[in-house]
Amino acid sequence: MTEKVVVVGAGYAGAGAVQSLEDELEHADVELTWISENNYHLVLHEAHRVIRDPRVEDDITIPVGDIASPSTRFVQARVESVDTDDQTVELDGDDAVEYDYLVVGIGSQTAYYGIPGMEENALTLKSLDDAHEIHQQVKDAASTASRNDPAKVVIGGAGLSGIQSAGEVAEYRDEHRAPIDIYLVEALEEIMPGQDSELQGTVRRHLEEADVEILTDDPITEADEDAIHFDEGDPLDYDVFVWTGGITGQDALDDTDLDNEHNRVTSESTFQTSDENVFAIGDSAIIDQGENPAPPTAQAAWQAAEVVGENIARAINDQPLETWSYEDKGTLISIGETAVAHDVQAGGVSVPFRTFNSYPAKFLKKAVAARWIADVSSLPRALKAWDSL
Repeated sequence: MTEKVVVVGAGYAGAGAVQSLEDELEHADVELTWISENNYHLVLHEAHRVIRDPRVEDDITIPVGDIASPSTRFVQARVESVDTDDQTVELDGDDAVEYDYLVVGIGSQTAYYGIPGMEENALTLKSLDDAHEIHQQVKDAASTASRNDPAKVVIGGAGLSGIQSAGEVAEYRDEHRAPIDIYLVEALEEIMPGQDSELQGTVRRHLEEADVEILTDDPITEADEDAIHFDEGDPLDYDVFVWTGGITGQDALDDTDLDNEHNRVTSESTFQTSDENVFAIGDSAIIDQGENPAPPTAQAAWQAAEVVGENIARAINDQPLETWSYEDKGTLISIGETAVAHDVQAGGVSVPFRTFNSYPAKFLKKAVAARWIADVSSLPRALKAWDSL
């Protein structure tokens, strides 16, 4: 009997899972279907580049036809829900796709934590359209500003996305000599909360050198159409406000019977969920790794995607599933045209310097993005994208 295997999502988890499944199930009696709202994969950890220059879009988007083989059926549609009883993925337009095994790699959406006005007034950076919208609003705000009355761009959340977004706005400001003041706002005491203090200090220094004003240790309590309000400090007016403060699961997982936390499906280290026919990886999942779950990062999604195909094949053949252990290969973060690297491993060997910047860090960050593009599509595409990364 032909087994129906379905993958939802075209992010790192989804795209990687499709290729992993194609490799593992090449000679099996399987019908593989890939479902995504977009007909391309976005290299999301480089999407902030579009804030500065929308022309890089072509280099960080990869058509699904360059990723999947012709034997994989692709369905472009938005996933509305997953019915685990009927084993169907419900799509917009009342269509549905049946499955025997499902890989949920649908990603996440921005969390607003119930802060009044945040969802209505803040921009986010979770898609290509989001990056274009930020670029346009920054451009429009700068066009009506002056040196005496500069545009104010506020980035909420000082994790990777917030820091990299602030860096791109700073590069746009400098390249166009635009009158823009940039603020990076973090509720906790330090930027990159939970990270090593050496990394935090190095990144802070680069942000300050880029004339980004950093405001910490005062949470946002409300956002209206032209200002954000704090627990203690005075309100901060803005012309452009971007919120990158956290993630939650997609609405499509609202009513599933799968165990979840804030719509992120909980899964074992085998990626199997509370339903043995559903596997979950990437940002849409909280994957058990013992004391702490796997982080919702690109590198975790890449690593998980390499293993999930094997486990689907094992499940089909009634074999024991492999357990997956996340391996942290370090942090690479860009701040405009510079970059910072921390605890990086190259070829399985730790780089001798814990934290470094300048050209070596920039080269490594480019190389990681290029390697992913080459792995998921082709080396020529990766080489073409190099200057944009």
